[in-house]
Amino acid sequence: MTTNLRIGDRFPDLQLPNHQNEQIQLSQFTRPGLMDQKLGFLDGYPLILVFYRGFFCPRDRQQFRQLVQFQDELAVNYCKLVTVSADPPIVQAAFRAGLGGQWPFLADEQREIIKQINILDETEGEFAYRAQPYTFVLYPDLTIYKIYNGWFFVGRPTLEELRLDLRAIMETRSDYRYEAYNTPEVQQIRIPQQTWENGAPSLGENGLPVGQGIVRWFDLQSGNGMIVRDGIQDEIFFNFTAIPGQGYRTLQAGVSVKFEMIESKAGLIARNIQKQ
Repeated sequence: MTTNLRIGDRFPDLQLPNHQNEQIQLSQFTRPGLMDQKLGFLDGYPLILVFYRGFFCPRDRQQFRQLVQFQDELAVNYCKLVTVSADPPIVQAAFRAGLGGQWPFLADEQREIIKQINILDETEGEFAYRAQPYTFVLYPDLTIYKIYNGWFFVGRPTLEELRLDLRAIMETRSDYRYEAYNTPEVQQIRIPQQTWENGAPSLGENGLPVGQGIVRWFDLQSGNGMIVRDGIQDEIFFNFTAIPGQGYRTLQAGVSVKFEMIESKAGLIARNIQKQ
């Protein structure tokens, strides 16, 4: 019995509980981030989806030790990894913690997805009624780019094979080349540091409208945030590059600020942000 899915098919947008028993939908891992949306780069990111037998399988443990080595590289490349088995969330959580895995472990206890894609192991051995070990490499829209049948361990992808698969998908992105970021439209939002070489100009000096408000949130990892404008209560996006200065700049939630506003395709964007 082999999967009924083929390269070029759309993988089902499954919804399963993760290792924390939270319902997770597969497509949420591949969607473009907030910054991508503001810049108009809507391609999304590739996903490695691994179905495995369970924590007790020595071949699965060997494969996952390799994936632990790969996870930091995936993070800096913005690519995603998700693994699925029939184990319940509490078992998934324990296995994940023991490995040092940082990616989501999803639980298909009722074997609904495993049966749907025809990879249920119905042998009488120790792996009966478990997922056959398959790895799917998916485009952002969940179209299948590559399928690896890991019934024998040699059929499972090496890290180099996964790296080449991800590169091939990433090269199709509209922003894969440097030139995509070197445009006036993008640099209104993702502002080059040299803009602030001579310090911050006075607010409104360049004719842009000036607003004031409160920083609602700022995410240290992405460098993005939102400001709630006084009186209007609308949210205005900003990237840390909109804060004059050098290096990585941050703002804390709750801080009062004044700023200039630019109308972009994605709505109002804040720049030249200064604390009050």
